[in-house]
Amino acid sequence: MKINQVKRALKAGKPQLGSWLSLASVAAARYMARAGFPWLTVDMEHSHADIHTAAMMFAAIADSGCVPVARVPAGKHEWIKMALDCGAMGIVAPMVMDADEARAIVAATKYPPEGNRSVGGGLHALNFDATADEYYSKANDEILVIIQAEHIDTFDRLDEIYSVPGLDAVFIGPNDLRYSMRSADGEFPSKERLEAALTKIREAARRNNLPSGIHTPNVEAALQRASEGFQFIAVGSELKLMLDGAARAMSLINPKGDAEDLAKY
Repeated sequence: MKINQVKRALKAGKPQLGSWLSLASVAAARYMARAGFPWLTVDMEHSHADIHTAAMMFAAIADSGCVPVARVPAGKHEWIKMALDCGAMGIVAPMVMDADEARAIVAATKYPPEGNRSVGGGLHALNFDATADEYYSKANDEILVIIQAEHIDTFDRLDEIYSVPGLDAVFIGPNDLRYSMRSADGEFPSKERLEAALTKIREAARRNNLPSGIHTPNVEAALQRASEGFQFIAVGSELKLMLDGAARAMSLINPKGDAEDLAKY
Protein backbone atom coordinates (compact mmCIF):
# COMPACT_ATOMS: atom_id res chain seq x y z
CA MET A 1 0.00 0.00 0.00
CA LYS A 2 1.21 3.51 -0.81
CA ILE A 3 2.32 5.72 2.02
CA ASN A 4 1.18 9.32 2.15
CA GLN A 5 4.40 11.16 1.37
CA VAL A 6 2.91 14.58 2.13
CA LYS A 7 1.87 13.47 5.60
CA ARG A 8 5.37 12.13 6.23
CA ALA A 9 7.02 15.31 4.94
CA LEU A 10 4.88 17.59 7.11
CA LYS A 11 5.66 15.50 10.18
CA ALA A 12 9.37 15.82 9.34
CA GLY A 13 9.06 19.61 9.19
CA LYS A 14 9.44 19.91 5.42
CA PRO A 15 7.38 22.45 3.43
CA GLN A 16 4.97 21.05 0.86
CA LEU A 17 3.85 23.48 -1.85
CA GLY A 18 0.79 22.35 -3.77
CA SER A 19 -2.15 23.98 -5.51
CA TRP A 20 -5.93 24.18 -5.59
CA LEU A 21 -8.33 22.79 -8.20
CA SER A 22 -11.45 24.92 -8.58
CA LEU A 23 -12.65 24.16 -12.12
CA ALA A 24 -14.12 20.70 -11.40
CA SER A 25 -12.25 19.43 -14.45
CA VAL A 26 -10.81 15.92 -14.65
CA ALA A 27 -8.65 16.95 -17.61
CA ALA A 28 -7.22 19.93 -15.72
CA ALA A 29 -6.53 17.67 -12.73
CA ARG A 30 -4.58 15.25 -14.95
CA TYR A 31 -2.39 18.01 -16.32
CA MET A 32 -1.83 19.68 -12.94
CA ALA A 33 -0.96 16.35 -11.31
CA ARG A 34 1.92 15.97 -13.76
CA ALA A 35 3.34 19.43 -13.11
CA GLY A 36 5.33 18.19 -10.10
CA PHE A 37 3.22 19.36 -7.15
CA PRO A 38 3.33 16.88 -4.24
CA TRP A 39 -0.35 17.46 -3.50
CA LEU A 40 -3.44 18.99 -5.10
CA THR A 41 -6.67 19.90 -3.34
CA VAL A 42 -10.01 19.42 -5.08
CA ASP A 43 -12.21 22.25 -3.86
CA MET A 44 -15.68 20.89 -3.08
CA GLU A 45 -16.65 23.88 -0.92
CA HIS A 46 -16.51 26.77 -3.39
CA SER A 47 -16.82 25.01 -6.74
CA HIS A 48 -19.43 23.09 -8.70
CA ALA A 49 -17.60 19.75 -8.27
CA ASP A 50 -20.01 16.94 -7.44
CA ILE A 51 -18.80 13.73 -5.81
CA HIS A 52 -18.63 11.79 -9.11
CA THR A 53 -16.41 14.43 -10.72
CA ALA A 54 -14.32 14.70 -7.57
CA ALA A 55 -13.82 10.91 -7.49
CA MET A 56 -12.48 10.94 -11.05
CA MET A 57 -10.20 13.86 -10.16
CA PHE A 58 -8.86 12.01 -7.10
CA ALA A 59 -8.07 9.04 -9.32
CA ALA A 60 -6.34 11.12 -11.99
CA ILE A 61 -4.19 12.79 -9.32
CA ALA A 62 -3.33 9.59 -7.48
CA ASP A 63 -2.45 7.71 -10.68
CA SER A 64 0.22 10.34 -11.40
CA GLY A 65 1.88 9.84 -8.02
CA CYS A 66 0.51 13.07 -6.57
CA VAL A 67 -1.55 13.13 -3.33
CA PRO A 68 -5.24 14.05 -3.85
CA VAL A 69 -6.84 16.06 -1.06
CA ALA A 70 -10.49 17.11 -0.76
CA ARG A 71 -11.56 20.44 0.68
CA VAL A 72 -14.96 19.24 1.85
CA PRO A 73 -17.96 21.62 1.95
CA ALA A 74 -18.05 21.37 5.75
CA GLY A 75 -16.34 19.33 8.45
CA LYS A 76 -19.28 16.95 8.69
CA HIS A 77 -19.07 13.17 8.99
CA GLU A 78 -21.05 12.50 5.82
CA TRP A 79 -18.92 14.79 3.63
CA ILE A 80 -15.65 13.45 5.02
CA LYS A 81 -16.73 9.83 4.63
CA MET A 82 -17.86 10.39 1.06
CA ALA A 83 -14.64 12.11 0.00
CA LEU A 84 -12.39 9.49 1.59
CA ASP A 85 -14.43 6.55 0.26
CA CYS A 86 -14.17 8.05 -3.22
CA GLY A 87 -10.38 8.14 -3.08
CA ALA A 88 -9.16 11.32 -1.42
CA MET A 89 -5.96 10.72 0.55
CA GLY A 90 -6.72 13.58 2.90
CA ILE A 91 -9.27 16.24 3.76
CA VAL A 92 -9.25 19.95 4.46
CA ALA A 93 -12.17 20.93 6.70
CA PRO A 94 -13.18 24.60 6.45
CA MET A 95 -14.06 27.10 9.19
CA VAL A 96 -13.28 24.96 12.24
CA MET A 97 -14.41 26.97 15.25
CA ASP A 98 -13.68 24.85 18.35
CA ALA A 99 -11.98 21.75 19.69
CA ASP A 100 -15.14 19.64 19.71
CA GLU A 101 -15.52 20.21 15.99
CA ALA A 102 -11.86 19.32 15.44
CA ARG A 103 -12.26 16.09 17.42
CA ALA A 104 -15.35 15.14 15.39
CA ILE A 105 -13.44 15.75 12.15
CA VAL A 106 -10.55 13.53 13.24
CA ALA A 107 -12.97 10.80 14.32
CA ALA A 108 -14.67 10.86 10.91
CA THR A 109 -11.33 10.15 9.20
CA LYS A 110 -10.40 7.14 11.37
CA TYR A 111 -11.74 3.60 11.46
CA PRO A 112 -12.59 2.17 14.91
CA PRO A 113 -11.34 2.02 17.55
CA GLU A 114 -9.62 5.37 16.87
CA GLY A 115 -12.66 6.94 15.20
CA ASN A 116 -16.11 6.28 13.80
CA ARG A 117 -15.56 6.03 10.05
CA SER A 118 -17.66 3.22 8.61
CA VAL A 119 -16.16 0.43 6.48
CA GLY A 120 -17.09 0.20 2.81
CA GLY A 121 -16.28 1.16 -0.73
CA GLY A 122 -13.40 0.33 -3.04
CA LEU A 123 -12.16 3.46 -4.81
CA HIS A 124 -10.12 4.46 -1.78
CA ALA A 125 -8.06 1.26 -1.97
CA LEU A 126 -7.41 1.70 -5.70
CA ASN A 127 -5.82 5.10 -5.16
CA PHE A 128 -3.49 3.61 -2.56
CA ASP A 129 -2.62 0.63 -4.81
CA ALA A 130 -3.98 -1.67 -2.11
CA THR A 131 -6.60 -4.31 -1.49
CA ALA A 132 -9.62 -3.25 0.54
CA ASP A 133 -8.37 -5.20 3.57
CA GLU A 134 -4.95 -3.55 3.35
CA TYR A 135 -6.59 -0.16 3.15
CA TYR A 136 -8.83 -0.78 6.15
CA SER A 137 -5.85 -1.89 8.25
CA LYS A 138 -3.53 0.99 7.34
CA ALA A 139 -5.67 3.98 6.31
CA ASN A 140 -5.71 5.51 9.79
CA ASP A 141 -1.97 6.09 9.47
CA GLU A 142 -2.09 7.52 5.94
CA ILE A 143 -5.07 9.90 5.73
CA LEU A 144 -4.06 13.55 5.95
CA VAL A 145 -6.29 15.53 8.35
CA ILE A 146 -6.16 19.31 7.99
CA ILE A 147 -8.42 21.92 9.57
CA GLN A 148 -8.81 25.51 8.44
CA ALA A 149 -8.26 28.62 10.55
CA GLU A 150 -10.59 31.21 9.06
CA HIS A 151 -12.22 33.26 11.80
CA ILE A 152 -11.03 35.75 14.39
CA ASP A 153 -13.54 34.39 16.95
CA THR A 154 -11.34 31.30 17.43
CA PHE A 155 -8.34 33.26 18.68
CA ASP A 156 -9.15 32.78 22.38
CA ARG A 157 -9.02 28.98 21.96
CA LEU A 158 -6.31 28.30 19.39
CA ASP A 159 -4.25 26.10 21.73
CA GLU A 160 -7.34 24.12 22.70
CA ILE A 161 -8.14 23.44 19.04
CA TYR A 162 -4.61 22.73 17.85
CA SER A 163 -3.86 20.29 20.67
CA VAL A 164 -6.54 17.86 19.44
CA PRO A 165 -4.81 14.51 18.70
CA GLY A 166 -4.89 13.27 15.12
CA LEU A 167 -4.54 16.60 13.32
CA ASP A 168 -1.79 16.84 10.69
CA ALA A 169 -1.88 20.57 9.92
CA VAL A 170 -3.83 23.80 10.27
CA PHE A 171 -4.40 25.75 7.06
CA ILE A 172 -5.19 29.46 7.04
CA GLY A 173 -7.86 30.76 4.71
CA PRO A 174 -6.65 34.38 4.54
CA ASN A 175 -9.69 35.77 2.73
CA ASP A 176 -12.26 34.52 5.24
CA LEU A 177 -10.00 35.46 8.12
CA ARG A 178 -9.64 38.99 6.74
CA TYR A 179 -13.41 39.32 6.31
CA SER A 180 -14.02 38.09 9.86
CA MET A 181 -11.76 40.90 11.10
CA ARG A 182 -13.77 43.73 9.54
CA SER A 183 -15.05 46.46 11.82
CA ALA A 184 -18.74 47.15 12.40
CA ASP A 185 -18.72 49.66 9.53
CA GLY A 186 -17.15 47.14 7.14
CA GLU A 187 -13.56 48.42 7.23
CA PHE A 188 -10.95 45.73 6.59
CA PRO A 189 -8.04 45.21 9.00
CA SER A 190 -4.72 46.83 8.21
CA LYS A 191 -2.02 44.75 6.60
CA GLU A 192 -0.08 44.85 9.87
CA ARG A 193 -3.04 43.62 11.91
CA LEU A 194 -3.71 40.78 9.46
CA GLU A 195 -0.05 39.74 9.50
CA ALA A 196 -0.12 39.73 13.30
CA ALA A 197 -3.12 37.39 13.17
CA LEU A 198 -1.33 35.03 10.76
CA THR A 199 1.69 34.98 13.06
CA LYS A 200 -0.49 34.21 16.07
CA ILE A 201 -2.00 31.20 14.31
CA ARG A 202 1.39 29.93 13.16
CA GLU A 203 2.90 30.28 16.63
CA ALA A 204 -0.07 28.59 18.32
CA ALA A 205 0.23 25.68 15.90
CA ARG A 206 3.98 25.46 16.54
CA ARG A 207 3.42 25.34 20.31
CA ASN A 208 1.30 22.26 19.70
CA ASN A 209 3.75 20.62 17.25
CA LEU A 210 1.24 21.13 14.44
CA PRO A 211 2.40 22.24 10.97
CA SER A 212 0.69 25.36 9.65
CA GLY A 213 -0.14 26.35 6.12
CA ILE A 214 -1.70 29.13 4.10
CA HIS A 215 -3.14 29.91 0.68
CA THR A 216 -0.99 32.27 -1.39
CA PRO A 217 -1.60 34.08 -4.70
CA ASN A 218 1.68 33.21 -6.42
CA VAL A 219 5.02 31.43 -6.18
CA GLU A 220 6.85 34.44 -4.76
CA ALA A 221 4.37 34.73 -1.90
CA ALA A 222 4.47 30.97 -1.32
CA LEU A 223 8.26 30.97 -0.99
CA GLN A 224 8.07 33.91 1.40
CA ARG A 225 5.57 32.06 3.58
CA ALA A 226 7.79 28.97 3.54
CA SER A 227 10.68 31.10 4.81
CA GLU A 228 8.44 32.25 7.67
CA GLY A 229 7.81 28.67 8.77
CA PHE A 230 4.59 27.75 7.01
CA GLN A 231 4.61 24.22 5.55
CA PHE A 232 1.35 23.22 3.81
CA ILE A 233 1.25 26.04 1.26
CA ALA A 234 -1.14 26.42 -1.66
CA VAL A 235 0.09 28.30 -4.74
CA GLY A 236 -3.00 29.84 -6.32
CA SER A 237 -5.16 27.42 -8.29
CA GLU A 238 -5.33 25.96 -11.76
CA LEU A 239 -7.73 28.78 -12.65
CA LYS A 240 -5.45 31.53 -11.33
CA LEU A 241 -2.38 30.00 -12.99
CA MET A 242 -4.26 29.89 -16.30
CA LEU A 243 -5.55 33.46 -16.02
CA ASP A 244 -2.16 34.80 -14.91
CA GLY A 245 -0.55 33.11 -17.92
CA ALA A 246 -3.17 34.53 -20.26
CA ALA A 247 -2.81 38.02 -18.78
CA ARG A 248 0.97 37.90 -19.16
CA ALA A 249 0.66 36.75 -22.77
CA MET A 250 -1.70 39.62 -23.56
CA SER A 251 0.56 42.15 -21.83
CA LEU A 252 3.38 41.10 -24.17
CA ILE A 253 1.21 40.96 -27.28
CA ASN A 254 -0.61 44.20 -26.63
CA PRO A 255 1.16 46.18 -23.88
CA LYS A 256 -0.86 49.34 -24.47
CA GLY A 257 -4.21 47.56 -24.35
CA ASP A 258 -5.13 49.11 -27.69
CA ALA A 259 -7.48 46.96 -29.76
CA GLU A 260 -6.19 48.51 -32.98
CA ASP A 261 -2.68 47.20 -32.23
CA LEU A 262 -4.01 43.64 -32.53
CA ALA A 263 -4.84 44.08 -36.21
CA LYS A 264 -1.24 43.35 -37.21
CA TYR A 265 -1.52 39.86 -35.69
